[in-house]
Amino acid sequence: MNSKEKARSLITEFKGNNYAFGLNVLDQVGEFAASFGETAVIISNQRYVDTIFPQVKASLEQKGVKLLNNTAIMGAGPNAPQEDVYRIEKSIRSFDPDCLIVIGGGSSIDAVKAANVLASLGSYSSDLESYFGTGLVSKIMKETGMKLKPLIAVQTAASSGAHLTKYSNITDLVAGQKKLIVDDVIAPDRAVFDYAVTASMPKGLTIDGALDGLAHCLEVFYGTNKEKYEKAKEITEVAVELIIKYTAEAINNPSNLEAREALGLATDLGGYAIMVGGTNGAHLTSFSLVDVASHGKSCGIMNPYYTVFFAPAIKPQLQLVGNILKKSGLITADLSSLEERKLGIQVAEGLISFSKSLNYPTKLTDLPGFTEEHIKRALTAAKNPQLEMKLKNMPVALDASMVDEYMGSILEAAKTGDFGLIKNL
Repeated sequence: MNSKEKARSLITEFKGNNYAFGLNVLDQVGEFAASFGETAVIISNQRYVDTIFPQVKASLEQKGVKLLNNTAIMGAGPNAPQEDVYRIEKSIRSFDPDCLIVIGGGSSIDAVKAANVLASLGSYSSDLESYFGTGLVSKIMKETGMKLKPLIAVQTAASSGAHLTKYSNITDLVAGQKKLIVDDVIAPDRAVFDYAVTASMPKGLTIDGALDGLAHCLEVFYGTNKEKYEKAKEITEVAVELIIKYTAEAINNPSNLEAREALGLATDLGGYAIMVGGTNGAHLTSFSLVDVASHGKSCGIMNPYYTVFFAPAIKPQLQLVGNILKKSGLITADLSSLEERKLGIQVAEGLISFSKSLNYPTKLTDLPGFTEEHIKRALTAAKNPQLEMKLKNMPVALDASMVDEYMGSILEAAKTGDFGLIKNL
């Protein structure tokens, strides 16, 4: 079984009949919607109104589902600003459909997940802040008997895996800070991803998405427990191989559907990974860099530095990832006899070599607009109880009292590119 076949098998194991993925699968949206009722609304950014929207609308009509809005409700901007969440919530309330259909990338899907919570549970609390954290939505639903509207996510970007997961990343643009709703109940009930639509993704967005998918797998694999180790390993090995092999081809030949399918499968595996375990350090830091970098870019920069910090606790993981990077020519050193920190540095340098091969930034000072204030913001955010799950997910766990010393050293290293600044526990 080759890497693509293995990826398809794992994704089917993950989502079964609730997910249509591959090439030419958009017509399955109508069948999914019909299983939830007779009416639907579509939320989509303008980019997809002339392309995907008509196909989805036709599939609804074919299955007898009435579309309540003639044109799409506008989706969310980059990083899912909370203002867009409140706007979408109002539209959902006014139409009151049997199901919601969102067409877009991670930002729009995350925004609709959160808007669905507000529209459905608004009589409990109309303040989005009430739902940030882990498991709060399901707790409220259990206490009140309220339910969310069925949600179908039509993914358009090989990136976040938002169409498959329990996460909703929402941004306070004024504070420049992301916050998370984490709850199994907000995961889309059905999902559709036609990998061919990603051929129109710009070069930068393609790389962002690949690095985001890579980050999901690496962070989960680094932080996995014994019970989930083998599954996380299986997912990560396939996904990392596909991302390393096909990202350059996808950006150099955007219409190459073999490469587009490979990145779609790999980033979907990233979605599987974050339902097996949780992301940690790089994702946590990325939430404080939203005004200077995309999410994937932030994670791509930070993961090598967290790799060195985690190294004493993750030698088996480093050996697997290191061997993939070595096979791809990104590492030349003999990894077999290295002690943990040196092995971590080799893997980190391999990850940086991958980013450099894509002409992508590798340290924080490569980001236009980056300042010392971003480091202060990241350290403050790491102590926020709403983001505590990221600290707990780290293979070298920190508590708030340790953040300034140890995470501070990681951020200083990422600022300069100097691994020697990282303090290991």
